Amino acid sequence: MKAFPQKAFPAQLKEPPEFWGMDLRDWFAGQALMSMLSAVQDITESTPSTAARYSYKFADAMMKARSNENNQ
Repeated sequence: MKAFPQKAFPAQLKEPPEFWGMDLRDWFAGQALMSMLSAVQDITESTPSTAARYSYKFADAMMKARSNENNQ
């Protein structure tokens, strides 16, 4: 699923037409990352890998919640 889907240009079309753009999971992770980093006061060597890992955990939780809501 795409965060900001755009139809492919005619030269890029396949059957059926595909969409391109940022994945919704990646967008959610980026939003979570920005929120977490705004609260970080002590940046250490492990901060980037830890923040990235948790960003995707939050993104996965958001994708699951979104899926559960759409299935009700």
